[in-house]
Amino acid sequence: MSKKNIKKTILNNNRKKQTLNAKKVIVAGGLAFIFLIYCLIVLIKLLINPTNKFIVEQGKIYKEEAVSGYIIRNEIVVGEDISSNNIVQLKSEGNRVAKGEIIFRHSIDNEEEISNKIEDINLQIQEALKTEQNWFSTDIKLLENNIEQKLENVYENTNVQVIEQYKKEIKNSITKKANIVGDLTPSGSYIKELISQRSQLENQLNSQANYVYAPQSGVISYKVDGLEEVLTVGDFSYLNKDFFDSINVRTSQIVATSNVNAKIIDNFKGYLTCVSKTEEALSAQEGDKVKIRLPTSEEITANLVYKNVQEGNQVLLVFEFNSSVESLINHRKISFDIIWWSDTGLKVSNSAIHYENNVAYIIRNRVGYEEKIWVKVLRQNDNYSIVENYSTAELQELGIDTDNVATKKSISMYDEIIIKNK
Repeated sequence: MSKKNIKKTILNNNRKKQTLNAKKVIVAGGLAFIFLIYCLIVLIKLLINPTNKFIVEQGKIYKEEAVSGYIIRNEIVVGEDISSNNIVQLKSEGNRVAKGEIIFRHSIDNEEEISNKIEDINLQIQEALKTEQNWFSTDIKLLENNIEQKLENVYENTNVQVIEQYKKEIKNSITKKANIVGDLTPSGSYIKELISQRSQLENQLNSQANYVYAPQSGVISYKVDGLEEVLTVGDFSYLNKDFFDSINVRTSQIVATSNVNAKIIDNFKGYLTCVSKTEEALSAQEGDKVKIRLPTSEEITANLVYKNVQEGNQVLLVFEFNSSVESLINHRKISFDIIWWSDTGLKVSNSAIHYENNVAYIIRNRVGYEEKIWVKVLRQNDNYSIVENYSTAELQELGIDTDNVATKKSISMYDEIIIKNK
């Protein structure tokens, strides 16, 4: 074969390959286009007429209500009649205290001046100790290690009470160190004089201070809002919607920390009060137990201890709870959920439940075969129901023919049931 013929053959083969590749691209593009059209059709059908199947599952349903309401506590304000001066916290916010325990003190008129003098003397003592390094003994080394450890503890802690205790221990260690050095060094008389001056100032500070003691055991809080003697426990008949409207408190508002007083809270019992218009509130009875979901998502058990139906079928409710009292100290008014009831079992969509002569049934689909199954509706909220199967005796009482095999079928988990057309 001549070179000309060979070249011609190669050119023809390349043309055939290009033609074949072009056809493949066209076919692939066509298939992709058809597939895209199919997906769009399916999507449109789903949007227009969503799937009519529901899978039975073991689940839980709630009947709950979102409300906002006030926190009422058994709380006593202390310290407000003793002095108008700012207080010095000796117990940290949220700490539990015993009756008769010191919780804080009021500052005296010249406290800042005295405190500054004490601080200056402490610095002078420390400077004097630095010049006596050669006199350090084993006891002093141990004291220094103790001081360093306590300083680290102070930096790592945020509890006011604990920090004050560490500071007291540090001061005692520095005083012991100064006394040892004072006895061993020529400058000892100077150091002892500084210690004496500091003691006199501390005595002056302590002798004039007004200490406040806990009148009862409970939790100490400096979050005082002036409603402690307005929202009281015991007789709740003073509560009504107009009363709530007169209280100018925003939901989730943080209660400010007081500089002049504090309060002791009964941490074993608290109350939440609100107004509702739901059927559940109207039918609730004093003594009923419910679940309360707090803003933290924590669920606590509560008892309905007071109910008063007011104008317009508005129901005033007071719930008592015995846990998480401390977690609500920062607030007076919060949003929370009342979980009136909850139930578990076979969970189905309400749209899958049909009725015949006031008896419920569902339609199960198995491999395209549909069959009716009678079910007992135990609980129902707006979207779902908890159901169970009827016994043969129960079906007979309802007048259903139990000789028919179809009536003996039962529903179980993972059954596929039909949602009725709307």
